[in-house]
Amino acid sequence: MTTFLPLAEKALRRETPTRAELLGVLSSSDDDLMDLVAAAFRVRRRYFERRVKLNYLVNVKSGLCPEDCSYCSQRLGSDAGIVRYTWLRPDQTREAASHGVRAGATRVCLVASGRGPTDRDVERLAPAIEGIKSEHPGVEVCACLGLLSEGQADRLRRAGADAYNHNLNTSEERYADICTTHAFADRVDTVTRAKQAGLSPCSGLIAGMRESDDDLVDALFALRELEPDSVPVNFLMPFEGTPLEGTWELTPQRCLRVLAAARFVFPDVEVRLAGGREIHLRSLQPLALHIANSVFLGDYLTSEGQAGRADLEMIEDAGFTVQGAGEPTLPRERHDLLRPRRRGAGTALPPNA
Repeated sequence: MTTFLPLAEKALRRETPTRAELLGVLSSSDDDLMDLVAAAFRVRRRYFERRVKLNYLVNVKSGLCPEDCSYCSQRLGSDAGIVRYTWLRPDQTREAASHGVRAGATRVCLVASGRGPTDRDVERLAPAIEGIKSEHPGVEVCACLGLLSEGQADRLRRAGADAYNHNLNTSEERYADICTTHAFADRVDTVTRAKQAGLSPCSGLIAGMRESDDDLVDALFALRELEPDSVPVNFLMPFEGTPLEGTWELTPQRCLRVLAAARFVFPDVEVRLAGGREIHLRSLQPLALHIANSVFLGDYLTSEGQAGRADLEMIEDAGFTVQGAGEPTLPRERHDLLRPRRRGAGTALPPNA
């Protein structure tokens, strides 16, 4: 039987695991799965106790993307049956964000399809950000608009954005197999621009895209170099009409191993359970909460998620509490943490709840 306690001890000392150790996690057997989850939970509990941060995604511009990312239903030439529309008005964006906030979300993610925003697009989004921050002062706003040009991150910060998301998705070596219209270095550059502007960097990966264990380890190490504050772990949703259609390589056990590897690399960083969790983790989602300390609530960009009420019930049934607005996300070593507030059954839910 494999023991993962030494890995947990290293993580508690904030020491980065070796490649061999991470490969050992990813290749471990199902017989050792509960020991792996228990070791990762020691780390998660040390830095985040039993709090779960809720995030809510607002798709402010859907489809019509000129990029050819193989995993994306909004890609150039995609035949996926998705809704396509241009930018939401600021009042529409604020109203959509309010659904998530009323359900308990403390971060709202504003996502737009496309290679990257024009300066006019950034100006168009600024009133929506300002409105959300005015209506919900304790809620974080994260923008995800693609590749950033000079000065755009600063403009988003001045509008009130707290964070910027741009995922690396996979390893640098494999990136050209996933996308040909921009490079891995472009993504690194955008995360760096956001960080330099004072936005909290958010960057993660997608598992299940026919990558190797080495690719996953490379992606985790590349993310580590960027020092993100939050790391979304997505699991491929193989949309019909995309090059990765029919790619079903993930099992619930595999997903838990990927999450555990991320936790050992990022012991004191927000690890977010993101897209695809419902269809790949299925009944093992509560176990994933013992590793990840953050989840998306409700729907994703072009696909439905688990009903909001079911998410809240799952969190409570697993013995966790929802992180309240205004509570720091980072652990006590970086901030003075408040005790979490437990939300009552009367919490308003988004329309799909």
